[in-house]
Amino acid sequence: MEHGSPFGTHRVISPKGVLPQPADVVDNNMEIYDNEVLIDVKTLNVDSASFTQIESQANGNIEKIKDIMKGIVARAGKLKNPVTGSGGMLIGAVNEIGPAYKGNLKVGDKLATLVSLSLTPLVIDEILEVRPKIDQIDIKGQAILFQSGIYAVLPEDMPETLALSVLDVAGAPAQTARLVQSGDTVVVIGGGGKSGLLCLYEAKKRAGVAGKVICIGGSEKSAGRAEKLGLADECVVFDATDAVGVYDKIAELTNGELADIVINCVNIENTEMGSILACKDRGTVYFFSMATSFTKAALGAEGVGKDVNIVIGNGYCKNHAEIALQALRDCRPLRELFEKMYA
Repeated sequence: MEHGSPFGTHRVISPKGVLPQPADVVDNNMEIYDNEVLIDVKTLNVDSASFTQIESQANGNIEKIKDIMKGIVARAGKLKNPVTGSGGMLIGAVNEIGPAYKGNLKVGDKLATLVSLSLTPLVIDEILEVRPKIDQIDIKGQAILFQSGIYAVLPEDMPETLALSVLDVAGAPAQTARLVQSGDTVVVIGGGGKSGLLCLYEAKKRAGVAGKVICIGGSEKSAGRAEKLGLADECVVFDATDAVGVYDKIAELTNGELADIVINCVNIENTEMGSILACKDRGTVYFFSMATSFTKAALGAEGVGKDVNIVIGNGYCKNHAEIALQALRDCRPLRELFEKMYA
């Protein structure tokens, strides 16, 4: 059995010299190296931006969605959307563990990988079911976890699909918990979605009674979810691609002060400038959305003379899985909504 790089570079076919995520093609042969883990995959939770793009390309046709996803994996050896560059994550059970792998896993453990499908060697033998409303597909297939790959053993106190939906966006509420301070004014764009609701919960908790949390939803239904749960002080419906309109609305709601923290969780393009304009100088804009263009954000902020800290969402931060799952345990109404939507 051959020894592999802990970062998975031994699996990169092209271009040589890069890590598996930016690679165009990886080796998805399921014969493991001595420091890898083989997983029997049950469900893929596709990144929202990626699933939205694939669904649009397929005109909503389920069979075409299946064909597109299988085609991506056949070409790249992984589920990395060539348009969005994003992937998602998976749940499954440990089938085999290389003898040199360092960790506490054992064969049969049920886990969720906390690394992107855009870097994970994957084989799809069959797509069993597509659930467009929650961006999930059930498959027969296998995947490889590298030595450096992070994961979470699935909790026993909630359904697997519920845990998967939360763990897929665990970085967002954890980063929110890190960024928001008592008394802050926080705007969450896309606050009615999966990651947005978790961010609202953490923002409300961290900003406290002296702070203010504003939810911007793209539809009455979306904003209504947050309003019904009481996760925001203000819930408004607005088109986040209307940058000046977003600025005017947030200025109105904050008496011209704007936001200390803006969190972008939308799954569509061209919302960078609305986020930046809504933030006060020296404030922070956190782009969790995989539809974000760094070029548009950086050059756009420069173009309007905005001195803001731009944070590009890292899907991982310390204890992010625990923070996200605990939010559902602590907030019963939020858990009930997630169970209705995703379990």
